[in-house]
Amino acid sequence: MSVNTVPSINYYSLDVIQDEARQLVQRGIVSRQQPIYTLCQYIPAREWVCVECELEKCDFLLRDRIGDLIGREEWDND
Repeated sequence: MSVNTVPSINYYSLDVIQDEARQLVQRGIVSRQQPIYTLCQYIPAREWVCVECELEKCDFLLRDRIGDLIGREEWDND
């Protein structure tokens, strides 16, 4: 008996990766100073490969800081 399954790998665009990272930083789960590879703890392992490929395509290294990935923060009030 064989079971046909379809892999559920989502496509991660750079915008989606940045949004995920930004949310983790805002909730205090990760720091802007940590390396990007820290995010692999919060993204399913089977989908991390897609994230790595997108980051590489956009010239990010896993050792780069999360702050470099998400850019500068904008404040509503000073």
